[in-house]
Amino acid sequence: MAAPGARSCSLSGLLPAQTSLEYALLDAVTQEEKDSLVYQYLQKVDGWEQDLSVPEFPEGLEWLNTEGPISVYKDLCGKVVVLDFFTYCCINCIHLLPDLHALEHTYSDKDGLLIVGVHSAKFPNEKVLDNIRSAVLRYDITHPVVNDADASLWQELEVSCWPTLVILGPRGNMLFSLIGEGHKDKLFLYTSIALKYYKDRGQIRDNKIGIKLYKDTLPPSQLLFPGKVTVDHVSKRLVIADTGHHRILVVWKNGQIQYSIGGPNPGRRDGIFSESTFNSPQGVAIMNNIIYVADTENHLIRKIDLEAEMVSTVAGIGIQGTDKEGGAKGEEQPISSPWDVVLGSSDLEAQRDDILWIAMAGTHQIWALLLDCSRLLKKNELKKGTCLRFAGSGNEENRNNAYPHKAGFAQPSGLALASEGPWGCLFVADSESSAVRTVSLTDGAVKHLVGGERDPTNLFAFGDIDGVGISAKLQHPLGVTWDKKRNLLYVADSYNHKIKVVDPKTKNCVTLAGTGDASNVSSSFTESTFNEPGGLCIGENGQLLYVADTNNHQIKVMDLETKTISVLPVFRDGNAVVDGPSPAENQKTVPKLPRSAPSIRLAPVAASPGQTLQFKLRLDLPPGTKLTEGAPSCWFLTAEDNEWLLQGQVPSGEIESISNQPTISLQVPGDCSSPEAVVSVRVFLYYCSADSGACMTKAILFSQPLQITCAQQGCLAPVELKYVF
Repeated sequence: MAAPGARSCSLSGLLPAQTSLEYALLDAVTQEEKDSLVYQYLQKVDGWEQDLSVPEFPEGLEWLNTEGPISVYKDLCGKVVVLDFFTYCCINCIHLLPDLHALEHTYSDKDGLLIVGVHSAKFPNEKVLDNIRSAVLRYDITHPVVNDADASLWQELEVSCWPTLVILGPRGNMLFSLIGEGHKDKLFLYTSIALKYYKDRGQIRDNKIGIKLYKDTLPPSQLLFPGKVTVDHVSKRLVIADTGHHRILVVWKNGQIQYSIGGPNPGRRDGIFSESTFNSPQGVAIMNNIIYVADTENHLIRKIDLEAEMVSTVAGIGIQGTDKEGGAKGEEQPISSPWDVVLGSSDLEAQRDDILWIAMAGTHQIWALLLDCSRLLKKNELKKGTCLRFAGSGNEENRNNAYPHKAGFAQPSGLALASEGPWGCLFVADSESSAVRTVSLTDGAVKHLVGGERDPTNLFAFGDIDGVGISAKLQHPLGVTWDKKRNLLYVADSYNHKIKVVDPKTKNCVTLAGTGDASNVSSSFTESTFNEPGGLCIGENGQLLYVADTNNHQIKVMDLETKTISVLPVFRDGNAVVDGPSPAENQKTVPKLPRSAPSIRLAPVAASPGQTLQFKLRLDLPPGTKLTEGAPSCWFLTAEDNEWLLQGQVPSGEIESISNQPTISLQVPGDCSSPEAVVSVRVFLYYCSADSGACMTKAILFSQPLQITCAQQGCLAPVELKYVF
């Protein structure tokens, strides 16, 4: 429903005036000229006899991140509103989110700006509120989101593609539209001038909108939206991309964490493990204690050296690239949203592991990073470190072609290598075409395997049908892995919540496990369920299949011989190298310190955002005493009036042994609310005399002043918390 006295119409009504504005902006030189042109445009649009009014949100729609439904003509009256029409699978929509985050950090609802996500699903699975809720958390969306499952607003406004932004004035009147990604400058220009224009006229209200973030209701978990998993066949370890925690885990096969690198907050920093950060990492590959990581939202390929305990960047420049050819040295080559990686060889006979294959989801291509001097498709020798396109035109299509550069992919998100004959190919989970494709390693030819359809421009040929070749249907598959022992390909059919198996010889594709329900049951293959599994790998000589069950925040273990599924219990002990805090412990109430407890103020420490500060407990009990068995000796982190410091941190822990006291980590958040803060460590010890004749308690408070500066600091020395009771 439109506002009284207004006309409700489509975006086409804005087209003539906005097109004239954009042509004028091309000739503008200074920022003042651009601001003036937009201001004049708003005067013209605001002076129309009737507003171009957006329809009211229909009643009965489901909302996220709000205290209740929002009305355009009640709650949003007096606001400049950005409507983001998106679908959560779309890489272009994902690329737009940092622009929206930046806009929200610049202007709040008190300033008169509000962003509302209008989720208009492509796939049936994306119409389900729980799945949208998971995506809202996964991508850290903090503005209101409405589930327009039937695309009613999309249709009324005649929106044509994802993403589309519609900017509204304080009367629900449409002002601008921006189609696709890459319009950050225009987005900021249009919204800033709209706020100024309507403030000048006294039409902006500073009332707050009732926001209730879904992420604040979640219990802590050891994993958060794990995207990919791979096996180190030499050391019998797993490498997990703990995507939602922005970290990489190296775990033993029993689930015990050996290394935790990065997290819990997003960042982009190389260096020693304790200071390195990632941003929503996805694909991982390991060889000889070297892990390669598709650091997706940093648009980087990272290298983790487990022996040196160092992280470095080997491809990408840290911002989204648009180059669809490549050819520069890795760390000078812009790339876009790498989603998976797999190691391979330029010589199928020698098997040297001298190439890192990359599923470049952002440009809809397959790329290669040369780990040594080598040739691709018998061309001239390329230098070590070169990063370039191998297959895919860059057009988002389901186009197969004997010439690799003429083929088209649609958001390739998973890779598997079958280098041995007769295969000699890469298998590609081509998510947006809902197909699995192959790329020949000898001539680069791109062919269809299962799913999708013959029309290369039809990206809506999805479903859940077991069958052969094109008659089989998938829904947004994100992962593939090759079983060399059985010559079979396993597929994470993500939006169907299933694991499927493909015989590449016959092109037969059948369901292996999962009922299709988005839930969490671990039982037999036929009774178990998944929730948007994103990656998988084969281990134990073909006996086990490890699955990153993304929305269940688990690694599932499928026994291919007994046909049963179990959950890998990911845990850590005191010997783990854990440099990113894991919010696995339930938060406890901080006990009150007794009046007799000593209070020690430490010397100030200078730190920069993203750095990790480590506190090493060095406490001595009185002679002839020991910690009381079964009593909860423990520590707590607090930051009075600076609680932002503790977001995503582990706030407490137990002290099990006085001879092996824990190290407490605190990572300075990327967004700091204050240049100065004080973090406190409170320790409570319960101990007995050696003969257990008497039991006592002691407590102590350490206060650490922090001076937070944007200037890069050197490696922070651990802070020793010493005291003799």
